[in-house]
Amino acid sequence: MKTDPTKKGIKRKILIFTITTLFIVFMFPKGESLDFQVSEGTIWTQEDLIAPFSFPVLKDAAIYEREIREAEESVFPVYVRKNFSITDSLNSFNKKLVEILDENLKRELNDFVNPTFFSSQSFSALLYIHREKRNYSRDKTSIENLLENANPVIFQLHKKGILDSNLKDKIRDTIAVRVGNIDIINSVKEFLFYDEAKNVASLIINQLNLKEDYKKILEEYTHRFIIPNIIFDENATLLEIEQAKNSVPRYSGIVNENERIVAKHDRITKQVKLKIESYKEAKSEDITFLESILQIIGKFLHIGAFLIILGIYLYLFRKKIFFDTSKLMLIALLYMFVAFITFLINSAPIKAPIQYLIFIPVVSMILTITFDSRVGFYSTVILTLIVGALRGNDYTFMATNFVAGALSVYTVRDIKNRTQIFRSFIFIFIGYFTTVVAFGLERFASVQSILLELAFASSNALISPALTYGLLIFIERIFKITTELTLLELSNYERPLLRELATKSPGTFSHTLTVSLISESAAEKIEGNSLLARVGALYHDVGKTIYPNAFIENQIKGENVHDSLKPEESVKMILRHIDEGIELAKINKLPQEIIDFIPMHHGTSVISYFYDKAKKMYGEENLNIEEFRYKGPKPNSKETAIVMLADSCESAVRSIIEPNEEKIKNVVTNIINSKLEDHQLDEAPITLSDVYKIKETFLNILITQNYKRIKYPKQDEIEKGLNPTSENQ
Repeated sequence: MKTDPTKKGIKRKILIFTITTLFIVFMFPKGESLDFQVSEGTIWTQEDLIAPFSFPVLKDAAIYEREIREAEESVFPVYVRKNFSITDSLNSFNKKLVEILDENLKRELNDFVNPTFFSSQSFSALLYIHREKRNYSRDKTSIENLLENANPVIFQLHKKGILDSNLKDKIRDTIAVRVGNIDIINSVKEFLFYDEAKNVASLIINQLNLKEDYKKILEEYTHRFIIPNIIFDENATLLEIEQAKNSVPRYSGIVNENERIVAKHDRITKQVKLKIESYKEAKSEDITFLESILQIIGKFLHIGAFLIILGIYLYLFRKKIFFDTSKLMLIALLYMFVAFITFLINSAPIKAPIQYLIFIPVVSMILTITFDSRVGFYSTVILTLIVGALRGNDYTFMATNFVAGALSVYTVRDIKNRTQIFRSFIFIFIGYFTTVVAFGLERFASVQSILLELAFASSNALISPALTYGLLIFIERIFKITTELTLLELSNYERPLLRELATKSPGTFSHTLTVSLISESAAEKIEGNSLLARVGALYHDVGKTIYPNAFIENQIKGENVHDSLKPEESVKMILRHIDEGIELAKINKLPQEIIDFIPMHHGTSVISYFYDKAKKMYGEENLNIEEFRYKGPKPNSKETAIVMLADSCESAVRSIIEPNEEKIKNVVTNIINSKLEDHQLDEAPITLSDVYKIKETFLNILITQNYKRIKYPKQDEIEKGLNPTSENQ
């Protein structure tokens, strides 16, 4: 009975997760008991008390409460700017008003504008204006012209911003205006209160050169459309206050492992007492076996939570990595490697900032080069959290390594050659330099202390690129991972297989170059791996170097070996270039990702030329079409699907006699449709939208390549081998 491969894969992933988590858990520092009481103001008479593990120091209760109040008071009221179209509202109202007036529907007009917009006096004046048709403009009705005087005032007030509060309301001098996800701190003086906006509108309208009745109409009309657009958000403000209160640390700092808590003969100050009491609270006097087990479970859940988050990310967005056991093992080993280095650093009895020799940037760069920048960045975040936990929740350490690791990711995200790795030294150093100096200044550290930390951080920045370069070679070989660096090296035309292809099969090589060009361009359009598509296209026909004359593009003299062969014999000869290509690729140690292009660029397509020839000779009813198909498999990625289409389209377009735009479009469209109808793309993660983009990319390049050029003078004679200048001699 066969084992379900899916279940087997799940078991392997669970095993990798469990081993990795347990390994990291046992890298946590160990502690020991403490049994004494201290009082503030007394003298410490025992030996120096050294922290055997890192622990947080509780704040004084009064100080903590004061900081909570200060945090609450530091939050600015949150207002939200509402964006709505005043123009649409004005136009809609004015249009409706004029329509009603034109139809003399007095009752409907009365319901529409009175008393919501206008007083009885203004309402009567409005009716009078319309009836008498007293124009203020030659090309507009009097109502439209009159009301348009108010529009600039309304627009101006809304642009400045109208608070949903009045002058008499109690409001702070400074507020936070939220636009999208960004809070902009503004003084309330930059906006208008609701009643203030009405007063400003009335003042502006009263300065207009209009009759008093008309000013009254405009004033009432304007007030109706003064709508507050800076709205107080009570829920958001309460949430900000809660977050500010939660952000106040309950602890005044951290005592790191091997740090001195109190020295012999030192006086017990309030701060020293807090450290000692915090240490006692952090560590039980007698830890039972059950408590030890519970502590291990807690650490397991702690680290496991981080690794599960990484696993969820890979499952959702990087399925190829998640379902590849060897790649998961690589990530796990790198994490365990850094955890082990952290354990050694924690255990070393050296009074120096050797924690900067934990090479997090190495893992960041390796995962970025091996996979991509997003995996590298996400892994860096998780790894800094894990190592920070191993360092006793050392925020400074996490922050410095996060910045350095993130910068190292960015430096190799578009790597073009291996020497580019060493450029990372500068950026890793910048990351460490910035954060070390920043935290040093924050804690009033001495210049000597900061320089010492920078010396170790510089060593990390210098060693990390070299270590990355050295490990990367082994990782590519051991885990059989094809990085972009490998692909770039394989794209060199001086590689043995490509040189042999160019020498023995020049026609095929020319075809290969065009296919690689259009495949790369198409892959970019549909967000595929353009480099993989280009390199895969370069090697897809290497099998033709064994017997190049069997293929039309290499038959320069016009002698076709297939003219003397039966169709079934020709098919066998054609099929051989797939097996021979795979054999050559394996001999030359090409990655499996590239070898896949050799059989997949034909999939299970029918060798139509010889199938049609056989039908004419033997009759369709006497043939088995499966004998005229390639063995496959079908393309299973965007890149292999693109190369399949590019290979067929380029070959077909090359065979067109006197090509023009229409012919090329028809041929390309027909070939792509036939591949779809033959279900050759069913196993590739490609959509119809992608297919359309691929077709457009192919057409843009193929049409351009097959453009017409004007003939040179007497070109016909030259093509026939005649000397056009001999007639003049």
